Amino acid sequence: MSNVFFGGSRSLGRLNPAIRTRLHNLITNKHTVLIGDAKGADKAVQSFFADEGYKDVIVYCMDGKCRNNVGSWQVRAVESSGRKKDFAYFAMKDAQMSLDADYGFMIWDGESKGTLNNVLNLIQQNKYALVYISPKKEFIPIRSANDVLSMISNHSSEILEYFNNKIKLETRVASANQSILGF
Repeated sequence: MSNVFFGGSRSLGRLNPAIRTRLHNLITNKHTVLIGDAKGADKAVQSFFADEGYKDVIVYCMDGKCRNNVGSWQVRAVESSGRKKDFAYFAMKDAQMSLDADYGFMIWDGESKGTLNNVLNLIQQNKYALVYISPKKEFIPIRSANDVLSMISNHSSEILEYFNNKIKLETRVASANQSILGF
């Protein structure tokens, strides 16, 4: 089956029934879950799969040192070459998960640059993501850079500027559009 890259905001640590239903679908369809080791959404989803006894989970950790591996699953170590433990450090494992995945499933608080970065990584590789927008309690399928723009269209200019400064949002959306159009 498919490899599903799961990611989410560290501020979100609870799974509502709609998310649990989608996670049950992953089990039913026997997908491999690729997940990080952060607190918040990663740990909550790990706990869900551990409680369900699901074995087809791979936890991605930096330098083989997992912060969380609730189900004692297989570990995929991403080597850092001694980099400083900052956003770029942990983004390395997320980038590897996006490469290894067929598609993504994200739980987003609407503000996490890391979760949005993961969505951008996926669309730049012409992969899809399903994003659960926690404040709106809705799922948004992301298939293109235009879908990302639509998803963030109601964000304030301040948060958009923050995304531009931190993860180069505008440049990456433009790049994804060019790769999709072939020029």
